[in-house]
Amino acid sequence: MLGEYRIVGRRASEIAASVESGVGSGELEPGQALPPMRELADRLGVNPNTVAAAYRTLRERGVIETAGRRGSRVRPRPASTARGSLGVEAPEGVRDLGAGNPDPGLLPALGDVFAAVAKEYARQPGMYGEAPVDPEFAALARAAMDADGVPAGPVVATSGSLDAIERVLVAHLRPGDAVAVEDPGWGSLLDLVPALGLRPVPVAVDDEGPLPDAVEHALNAGARALVVTDRAQNPTGAAIGAGRAVELRAVLAGHRGVLLIDDDHGHGIVDLPLHPLAGATDRWAFVRSVAKAYGPDLRVAVLTGDPVTVDRVAGRQRLGPGWVSRLLQRTVAHLWSSGAVDPGEVARAYAKRRDGLVRALAERGVEAHGRSGMNVWVPVGDETGAVARLLHSGWAVAPGARFRMAAPQGIRLTVSSLAESDIGPLADAVAAAAGPVKPLNYG
Repeated sequence: MLGEYRIVGRRASEIAASVESGVGSGELEPGQALPPMRELADRLGVNPNTVAAAYRTLRERGVIETAGRRGSRVRPRPASTARGSLGVEAPEGVRDLGAGNPDPGLLPALGDVFAAVAKEYARQPGMYGEAPVDPEFAALARAAMDADGVPAGPVVATSGSLDAIERVLVAHLRPGDAVAVEDPGWGSLLDLVPALGLRPVPVAVDDEGPLPDAVEHALNAGARALVVTDRAQNPTGAAIGAGRAVELRAVLAGHRGVLLIDDDHGHGIVDLPLHPLAGATDRWAFVRSVAKAYGPDLRVAVLTGDPVTVDRVAGRQRLGPGWVSRLLQRTVAHLWSSGAVDPGEVARAYAKRRDGLVRALAERGVEAHGRSGMNVWVPVGDETGAVARLLHSGWAVAPGARFRMAAPQGIRLTVSSLAESDIGPLADAVAAAAGPVKPLNYG
Protein backbone atom coordinates (compact mmCIF):
# COMPACT_ATOMS: atom_id res chain seq x y z
CA MET A 1 0.00 0.00 0.00
CA LEU A 2 2.76 2.44 0.97
CA GLY A 3 5.68 0.73 -0.72
CA GLU A 4 8.91 1.43 1.13
CA TYR A 5 7.63 4.49 2.99
CA ARG A 6 6.97 4.04 6.70
CA ILE A 7 4.63 6.37 8.59
CA VAL A 8 6.00 7.08 12.06
CA GLY A 9 4.94 8.95 15.19
CA ARG A 10 3.27 8.51 18.56
CA ARG A 11 1.18 11.67 18.63
CA ALA A 12 -1.42 12.79 16.10
CA SER A 13 0.73 15.78 15.13
CA GLU A 14 3.76 13.51 14.57
CA ILE A 15 1.79 11.05 12.43
CA ALA A 16 0.33 13.88 10.35
CA ALA A 17 3.79 15.41 9.92
CA SER A 18 5.17 12.05 8.80
CA VAL A 19 2.51 11.72 6.10
CA GLU A 20 3.05 15.32 4.97
CA SER A 21 6.79 14.67 4.76
CA GLY A 22 6.18 11.65 2.53
CA VAL A 23 3.87 13.63 0.27
CA GLY A 24 6.32 16.50 0.07
CA SER A 25 9.22 14.26 -0.84
CA GLY A 26 7.20 12.39 -3.46
CA GLU A 27 7.51 9.05 -1.65
CA LEU A 28 3.73 9.14 -1.12
CA GLU A 29 2.21 9.88 -4.51
CA PRO A 30 -1.18 11.40 -5.41
CA GLY A 31 -3.90 8.76 -5.25
CA GLN A 32 -1.85 6.43 -3.02
CA ALA A 33 -3.96 4.68 -0.39
CA LEU A 34 -3.16 5.10 3.31
CA PRO A 35 -3.56 2.26 5.82
CA PRO A 36 -6.92 1.89 7.57
CA MET A 37 -6.86 3.72 10.90
CA ARG A 38 -6.96 0.60 13.10
CA GLU A 39 -4.24 -1.10 11.06
CA LEU A 40 -1.93 1.92 11.33
CA ALA A 41 -2.72 2.27 15.03
CA ASP A 42 -1.72 -1.36 15.65
CA ARG A 43 1.48 -0.88 13.67
CA LEU A 44 2.45 2.25 15.62
CA GLY A 45 1.21 0.99 18.98
CA VAL A 46 -1.16 3.92 19.53
CA ASN A 47 -4.87 4.37 20.15
CA PRO A 48 -6.99 4.40 16.96
CA ASN A 49 -8.35 7.79 18.04
CA THR A 50 -4.83 9.19 17.70
CA VAL A 51 -4.64 8.05 14.06
CA ALA A 52 -8.17 9.35 13.49
CA ALA A 53 -7.09 12.77 14.76
CA ALA A 54 -4.03 12.71 12.48
CA TYR A 55 -6.12 11.83 9.44
CA ARG A 56 -8.61 14.56 10.33
CA THR A 57 -5.79 17.11 10.46
CA LEU A 58 -4.50 15.93 7.09
CA ARG A 59 -7.95 16.22 5.54
CA GLU A 60 -8.36 19.76 6.88
CA ARG A 61 -5.02 20.70 5.36
CA GLY A 62 -6.01 19.25 2.01
CA VAL A 63 -3.29 16.58 2.08
CA ILE A 64 -5.57 13.54 1.96
CA GLU A 65 -9.17 12.77 1.12
CA THR A 66 -11.50 10.10 2.49
CA ALA A 67 -14.04 8.31 0.29
CA GLY A 68 -16.15 6.12 2.57
CA ARG A 69 -15.29 2.43 2.39
CA ARG A 70 -12.53 3.12 -0.10
CA GLY A 71 -10.56 4.65 2.73
CA SER A 72 -8.15 7.57 2.75
CA ARG A 73 -5.84 8.53 -0.11
CA VAL A 74 -3.30 11.21 -0.86
CA ARG A 75 -5.09 14.03 -2.67
CA PRO A 76 -4.17 14.97 -6.22
CA ARG A 77 -1.73 17.86 -6.20
CA PRO A 78 -3.27 21.32 -6.62
CA ALA A 79 -3.13 22.72 -10.13
CA SER A 80 0.40 23.99 -10.70
CA THR A 81 0.01 24.63 -14.42
CA ALA A 82 -2.95 26.79 -15.34
CA ARG A 83 -5.35 25.51 -17.98
CA GLY A 84 -4.65 28.72 -19.88
CA SER A 85 -1.26 27.25 -20.75
CA LEU A 86 -3.13 24.69 -22.88
CA GLY A 87 -3.70 27.36 -25.51
CA VAL A 88 -2.14 27.56 -28.95
CA GLU A 89 0.26 30.39 -29.72
CA ALA A 90 -0.75 32.08 -32.95
CA PRO A 91 2.30 32.49 -35.21
CA GLU A 92 2.62 35.40 -37.60
CA GLY A 93 -0.13 35.36 -40.20
CA VAL A 94 -2.52 33.26 -38.08
CA ARG A 95 -5.73 34.80 -36.70
CA ASP A 96 -6.01 34.31 -32.93
CA LEU A 97 -9.51 33.27 -31.85
CA GLY A 98 -8.37 31.52 -28.68
CA ALA A 99 -7.37 34.25 -26.23
CA GLY A 100 -10.91 35.07 -25.07
CA ASN A 101 -10.46 38.84 -25.07
CA PRO A 102 -13.19 41.41 -25.80
CA ASP A 103 -13.03 43.58 -28.91
CA PRO A 104 -10.87 46.63 -28.05
CA GLY A 105 -13.03 48.65 -30.43
CA LEU A 106 -16.05 48.08 -28.18
CA LEU A 107 -14.29 49.18 -24.98
CA PRO A 108 -14.68 52.78 -23.78
CA ALA A 109 -11.88 55.34 -23.94
CA LEU A 110 -10.53 55.93 -20.44
CA GLY A 111 -8.45 59.11 -20.79
CA ASP A 112 -11.15 61.63 -19.87
CA VAL A 113 -12.49 59.37 -17.12
CA PHE A 114 -9.06 58.97 -15.50
CA ALA A 115 -8.53 62.72 -15.73
CA ALA A 116 -11.83 63.41 -13.97
CA VAL A 117 -11.07 60.89 -11.24
CA ALA A 118 -7.56 62.32 -10.78
CA LYS A 119 -9.04 65.81 -10.43
CA GLU A 120 -11.41 64.59 -7.72
CA TYR A 121 -8.54 62.79 -6.01
CA ALA A 122 -6.47 65.98 -5.96
CA ARG A 123 -9.24 67.67 -3.98
CA GLN A 124 -9.77 64.73 -1.61
CA PRO A 125 -7.07 62.01 -1.61
CA GLY A 126 -8.04 58.59 -0.33
CA MET A 127 -6.67 57.75 3.10
CA TYR A 128 -6.51 54.92 5.60
CA GLY A 129 -9.64 54.44 7.65
CA GLU A 130 -12.10 55.38 4.92
CA ALA A 131 -14.91 53.06 3.89
CA PRO A 132 -13.48 50.32 1.65
CA VAL A 133 -16.31 50.72 -0.88
CA ASP A 134 -16.80 54.07 -2.64
CA PRO A 135 -20.38 55.26 -1.88
CA GLU A 136 -21.24 56.15 -5.50
CA PHE A 137 -19.83 52.85 -6.76
CA ALA A 138 -21.91 50.94 -4.20
CA ALA A 139 -25.09 52.91 -4.92
CA LEU A 140 -24.86 52.45 -8.71
CA ALA A 141 -23.97 48.76 -8.39
CA ARG A 142 -26.82 48.10 -6.00
CA ALA A 143 -29.33 49.98 -8.16
CA ALA A 144 -28.36 47.93 -11.22
CA MET A 145 -28.68 44.67 -9.30
CA ASP A 146 -32.03 45.75 -7.86
CA ALA A 147 -33.27 46.36 -11.40
CA ASP A 148 -32.19 42.83 -12.37
CA GLY A 149 -33.92 41.13 -9.46
CA VAL A 150 -30.83 40.32 -7.41
CA PRO A 151 -31.85 40.02 -3.73
CA ALA A 152 -30.91 42.83 -1.37
CA GLY A 153 -27.53 42.60 0.27
CA PRO A 154 -24.47 44.68 1.16
CA VAL A 155 -21.88 45.43 -1.54
CA VAL A 156 -18.16 44.60 -1.57
CA ALA A 157 -15.64 45.45 -4.29
CA THR A 158 -13.20 42.71 -5.31
CA SER A 159 -10.37 42.41 -7.82
CA GLY A 160 -12.38 40.65 -10.50
CA SER A 161 -14.79 37.71 -10.54
CA LEU A 162 -12.26 35.02 -9.70
CA ASP A 163 -11.07 36.94 -6.65
CA ALA A 164 -14.66 37.22 -5.43
CA ILE A 165 -15.39 33.54 -6.01
CA GLU A 166 -12.21 32.50 -4.22
CA ARG A 167 -13.03 34.67 -1.21
CA VAL A 168 -16.56 33.28 -0.95
CA LEU A 169 -15.41 29.66 -1.21
CA VAL A 170 -12.71 30.15 1.42
CA ALA A 171 -15.20 31.92 3.71
CA HIS A 172 -17.40 28.82 3.97
CA LEU A 173 -15.56 25.66 2.86
CA ARG A 174 -12.71 23.56 4.15
CA PRO A 175 -10.12 21.53 2.24
CA GLY A 176 -11.64 18.34 0.91
CA ASP A 177 -15.13 19.81 0.42
CA ALA A 178 -16.76 19.23 -2.96
CA VAL A 179 -17.78 22.10 -5.27
CA ALA A 180 -20.19 21.56 -8.16
CA VAL A 181 -18.92 23.35 -11.28
CA GLU A 182 -20.13 23.61 -14.86
CA ASP A 183 -18.57 21.18 -17.34
CA PRO A 184 -17.48 22.47 -19.79
CA GLY A 185 -16.81 25.58 -17.76
CA TRP A 186 -14.46 28.44 -17.00
CA GLY A 187 -10.90 27.09 -17.03
CA SER A 188 -9.67 29.47 -14.33
CA LEU A 189 -12.37 28.26 -11.94
CA LEU A 190 -11.51 24.63 -12.71
CA ASP A 191 -7.92 25.49 -11.72
CA LEU A 192 -8.91 27.46 -8.63
CA VAL A 193 -11.08 24.83 -6.95
CA PRO A 194 -8.37 22.14 -6.59
CA ALA A 195 -5.74 24.79 -5.83
CA LEU A 196 -7.81 25.64 -2.73
CA GLY A 197 -7.76 21.98 -1.68
CA LEU A 198 -11.39 21.58 -2.76
CA ARG A 199 -12.80 18.84 -4.98
CA PRO A 200 -14.54 19.87 -8.23
CA VAL A 201 -17.64 17.89 -9.21
CA PRO A 202 -18.68 18.29 -12.87
CA VAL A 203 -22.20 19.41 -13.74
CA ALA A 204 -23.37 19.02 -17.33
CA VAL A 205 -24.67 22.06 -19.21
CA ASP A 206 -26.72 22.80 -22.29
CA ASP A 207 -27.64 26.11 -23.95
CA GLU A 208 -29.85 27.00 -20.95
CA GLY A 209 -27.12 26.45 -18.39
CA PRO A 210 -26.64 23.68 -15.78
CA LEU A 211 -28.93 20.68 -16.15
CA PRO A 212 -31.23 20.37 -13.11
CA ASP A 213 -30.77 16.58 -12.86
CA ALA A 214 -26.98 17.00 -12.95
CA VAL A 215 -27.13 19.64 -10.21
CA GLU A 216 -29.37 17.40 -8.11
CA HIS A 217 -26.98 14.50 -8.54
CA ALA A 218 -23.95 16.59 -7.52
CA LEU A 219 -25.67 17.98 -4.44
CA ASN A 220 -27.00 14.58 -3.38
CA ALA A 221 -23.43 13.27 -3.73
CA GLY A 222 -22.29 15.79 -1.12
CA ALA A 223 -21.25 18.95 -2.99
CA ARG A 224 -21.29 21.78 -0.47
CA ALA A 225 -21.20 24.59 -3.04
CA LEU A 226 -22.47 25.28 -6.55
CA VAL A 227 -21.01 27.87 -8.94
CA VAL A 228 -23.18 28.85 -11.93
CA THR A 229 -22.77 31.33 -14.78
CA ASP A 230 -25.94 33.31 -15.42
CA ARG A 231 -25.15 34.53 -18.94
CA ALA A 232 -22.35 34.39 -21.55
CA GLN A 233 -21.10 31.12 -20.05
CA ASN A 234 -17.48 30.41 -20.89
CA PRO A 235 -16.95 28.48 -23.14
CA THR A 236 -20.43 27.52 -24.41
CA GLY A 237 -22.29 30.85 -24.41
CA ALA A 238 -25.11 29.32 -22.35
CA ALA A 239 -27.57 31.62 -20.58
CA ILE A 240 -30.01 30.60 -17.86
CA GLY A 241 -33.55 31.25 -19.09
CA ALA A 242 -36.68 31.83 -17.02
CA GLY A 243 -37.83 28.19 -17.17
CA ARG A 244 -34.42 26.78 -16.31
CA ALA A 245 -34.09 29.20 -13.39
CA VAL A 246 -37.39 27.90 -11.96
CA GLU A 247 -36.16 24.30 -12.30
CA LEU A 248 -32.83 25.03 -10.66
CA ARG A 249 -34.44 26.95 -7.82
CA ALA A 250 -36.70 23.95 -7.19
CA VAL A 251 -33.61 21.73 -6.89
CA LEU A 252 -31.87 24.19 -4.58
CA ALA A 253 -34.96 24.43 -2.37
CA GLY A 254 -34.13 20.94 -1.18
CA HIS A 255 -30.52 21.91 -0.38
CA ARG A 256 -30.80 25.16 1.57
CA GLY A 257 -27.45 24.59 3.23
CA VAL A 258 -25.51 24.63 -0.05
CA LEU A 259 -23.34 27.66 -0.80
CA LEU A 260 -24.54 29.18 -4.10
CA ILE A 261 -22.43 31.52 -6.25
CA ASP A 262 -23.94 33.33 -9.26
CA ASP A 263 -21.36 34.66 -11.75
CA ASP A 264 -22.71 37.40 -14.04
CA HIS A 265 -19.43 38.29 -15.75
CA GLY A 266 -21.35 38.92 -19.00
CA HIS A 267 -23.14 42.00 -17.63
CA GLY A 268 -22.87 44.81 -20.14
CA ILE A 269 -22.25 42.65 -23.21
CA VAL A 270 -25.47 40.59 -23.37
CA ASP A 271 -29.04 41.61 -24.10
CA LEU A 272 -30.70 38.54 -22.60
CA PRO A 273 -32.48 39.21 -19.28
CA LEU A 274 -30.85 38.05 -16.07
CA HIS A 275 -32.51 35.20 -14.18
CA PRO A 276 -30.40 34.97 -11.00
CA LEU A 277 -30.55 32.02 -8.63
CA ALA A 278 -29.26 34.18 -5.76
CA GLY A 279 -31.29 33.76 -2.60
CA ALA A 280 -32.37 30.20 -3.40
CA THR A 281 -30.18 28.97 -0.53
CA ASP A 282 -29.33 30.36 2.89
CA ARG A 283 -25.73 31.15 1.93
CA TRP A 284 -25.33 32.83 -1.44
CA ALA A 285 -23.22 35.31 -3.38
CA PHE A 286 -23.73 37.20 -6.63
CA VAL A 287 -20.68 38.44 -8.57
CA ARG A 288 -20.69 40.99 -11.41
CA SER A 289 -17.46 41.87 -13.21
CA VAL A 290 -16.71 44.88 -15.42
CA ALA A 291 -13.90 43.18 -17.36
CA LYS A 292 -15.77 42.18 -20.53
CA ALA A 293 -17.66 45.46 -21.00
CA TYR A 294 -15.05 48.00 -19.81
CA GLY A 295 -11.70 46.22 -20.12
CA PRO A 296 -9.90 43.27 -18.46
CA ASP A 297 -7.34 45.58 -16.85
CA LEU A 298 -10.02 47.29 -14.76
CA ARG A 299 -9.71 44.67 -12.03
CA VAL A 300 -13.01 45.42 -10.34
CA ALA A 301 -16.05 43.28 -9.61
CA VAL A 302 -19.13 43.77 -7.44
CA LEU A 303 -20.02 41.18 -4.84
CA THR A 304 -23.23 40.96 -2.87
CA GLY A 305 -24.74 38.14 -0.86
CA ASP A 306 -26.31 37.16 2.42
CA PRO A 307 -25.03 39.20 5.38
CA VAL A 308 -22.89 36.39 6.85
CA THR A 309 -21.12 35.70 3.57
CA VAL A 310 -20.44 39.35 2.79
CA ASP A 311 -19.27 40.04 6.34
CA ARG A 312 -16.79 37.15 6.21
CA VAL A 313 -15.44 38.23 2.83
CA ALA A 314 -15.13 41.88 3.83
CA GLY A 315 -13.52 41.02 7.15
CA ARG A 316 -10.88 38.79 5.57
CA GLN A 317 -10.25 41.34 2.83
CA ARG A 318 -9.47 43.98 5.46
CA LEU A 319 -6.71 41.75 6.84
CA GLY A 320 -5.12 41.27 3.40
CA PRO A 321 -5.23 43.90 0.65
CA GLY A 322 -7.48 46.10 2.79
CA TRP A 323 -9.62 47.29 -0.10
CA VAL A 324 -9.80 47.46 -3.88
CA SER A 325 -8.40 50.81 -5.05
CA ARG A 326 -11.08 53.45 -4.65
CA LEU A 327 -9.53 55.18 -7.67
CA LEU A 328 -10.57 52.19 -9.76
CA GLN A 329 -13.97 52.07 -8.09
CA ARG A 330 -14.52 55.75 -8.91
CA THR A 331 -13.40 55.15 -12.49
CA VAL A 332 -15.99 52.41 -12.87
CA ALA A 333 -18.65 54.60 -11.23
CA HIS A 334 -17.89 57.37 -13.75
CA LEU A 335 -18.19 54.88 -16.62
CA TRP A 336 -21.52 53.63 -15.31
CA SER A 337 -23.01 57.06 -14.69
CA SER A 338 -21.80 58.52 -18.01
CA GLY A 339 -23.24 55.73 -20.12
CA ALA A 340 -19.83 55.23 -21.74
CA VAL A 341 -20.92 51.77 -22.86
CA ASP A 342 -24.26 51.05 -24.50
CA PRO A 343 -24.91 47.44 -23.46
CA GLY A 344 -27.46 46.99 -26.20
CA GLU A 345 -25.06 48.15 -28.90
CA VAL A 346 -22.23 45.99 -27.59
CA ALA A 347 -24.50 42.96 -27.26
CA ARG A 348 -25.74 43.42 -30.83
CA ALA A 349 -22.18 43.66 -32.13
CA TYR A 350 -21.15 40.39 -30.49
CA ALA A 351 -24.44 38.70 -31.40
CA LYS A 352 -24.02 39.57 -35.08
CA ARG A 353 -20.63 37.83 -35.20
CA ARG A 354 -21.56 34.94 -32.89
CA ASP A 355 -24.94 34.17 -34.42
CA GLY A 356 -23.50 34.57 -37.90
CA LEU A 357 -20.82 31.97 -37.19
CA VAL A 358 -23.25 29.53 -35.54
CA ARG A 359 -25.61 29.90 -38.50
CA ALA A 360 -22.80 29.42 -41.04
CA LEU A 361 -21.62 26.29 -39.24
CA ALA A 362 -25.15 24.88 -39.16
CA GLU A 363 -25.38 25.40 -42.92
CA ARG A 364 -22.27 23.25 -43.23
CA GLY A 365 -23.66 20.54 -40.97
CA VAL A 366 -21.56 21.46 -37.93
CA GLU A 367 -23.11 21.62 -34.46
CA ALA A 368 -22.18 24.79 -32.56
CA HIS A 369 -23.29 26.51 -29.35
CA GLY A 370 -23.31 30.25 -28.60
CA ARG A 371 -26.49 31.66 -27.13
CA SER A 372 -24.88 34.75 -25.59
CA GLY A 373 -21.55 36.49 -25.10
CA MET A 374 -18.47 36.37 -27.29
CA ASN A 375 -17.67 32.64 -27.53
CA VAL A 376 -18.79 29.76 -29.73
CA TRP A 377 -18.32 26.14 -28.60
CA VAL A 378 -17.98 23.49 -31.30
CA PRO A 379 -18.05 19.80 -30.27
CA VAL A 380 -15.43 17.81 -32.19
CA GLY A 381 -14.39 14.19 -32.27
CA ASP A 382 -10.65 14.91 -31.90
CA GLU A 383 -9.90 18.33 -30.50
CA THR A 384 -6.12 17.98 -30.83
CA GLY A 385 -6.48 17.18 -34.51
CA ALA A 386 -9.09 19.89 -35.03
CA VAL A 387 -6.88 22.52 -33.39
CA ALA A 388 -3.90 21.46 -35.50
CA ARG A 389 -5.88 21.48 -38.76
CA LEU A 390 -7.34 24.90 -38.01
CA LEU A 391 -3.89 26.26 -37.19
CA HIS A 392 -2.69 24.98 -40.55
CA SER A 393 -5.65 26.79 -42.15
CA GLY A 394 -4.69 30.08 -40.47
CA TRP A 395 -6.91 30.05 -37.38
CA ALA A 396 -5.76 29.59 -33.76
CA VAL A 397 -8.55 28.39 -31.44
CA ALA A 398 -8.72 27.29 -27.80
CA PRO A 399 -8.61 23.51 -27.21
CA GLY A 400 -11.51 22.19 -25.18
CA ALA A 401 -9.15 20.59 -22.66
CA ARG A 402 -8.87 24.03 -21.05
CA PHE A 403 -12.55 23.88 -20.11
CA ARG A 404 -13.47 20.21 -19.69
CA MET A 405 -13.54 17.65 -16.91
CA ALA A 406 -15.85 14.85 -18.06
CA ALA A 407 -17.56 16.65 -20.97
CA PRO A 408 -16.98 15.50 -24.56
CA GLN A 409 -14.26 17.14 -26.63
CA GLY A 410 -14.69 20.51 -28.28
CA ILE A 411 -13.01 23.75 -29.31
CA ARG A 412 -13.77 27.35 -28.31
CA LEU A 413 -13.76 30.21 -30.79
CA THR A 414 -13.89 33.83 -29.57
CA VAL A 415 -15.67 36.00 -32.13
CA SER A 416 -14.44 39.40 -30.89
CA SER A 417 -12.06 40.04 -33.79
CA LEU A 418 -14.23 38.66 -36.58
CA ALA A 419 -15.45 40.77 -39.48
CA GLU A 420 -18.47 39.72 -41.50
CA SER A 421 -16.17 38.69 -44.33
CA ASP A 422 -14.32 36.28 -42.00
CA ILE A 423 -17.34 34.16 -41.12
CA GLY A 424 -17.63 32.14 -44.32
CA PRO A 425 -13.92 31.19 -44.59
CA LEU A 426 -13.78 30.39 -40.87
CA ALA A 427 -16.88 28.19 -41.06
CA ASP A 428 -15.36 26.35 -44.04
CA ALA A 429 -12.17 25.73 -42.08
CA VAL A 430 -14.03 24.52 -38.97
CA ALA A 431 -16.23 22.22 -41.05
CA ALA A 432 -13.14 20.70 -42.64
CA ALA A 433 -11.40 20.31 -39.26
CA ALA A 434 -14.32 18.89 -37.21
CA GLY A 435 -14.90 15.14 -36.95
CA PRO A 436 -17.69 12.89 -35.61
CA VAL A 437 -18.87 14.24 -32.27
CA LYS A 438 -20.82 13.42 -29.13
CA PRO A 439 -23.59 15.86 -28.12
CA LEU A 440 -22.83 18.57 -25.58
CA ASN A 441 -25.51 17.28 -23.19
CA TYR A 442 -23.83 14.22 -21.76
CA GLY A 443 -25.79 14.13 -18.49
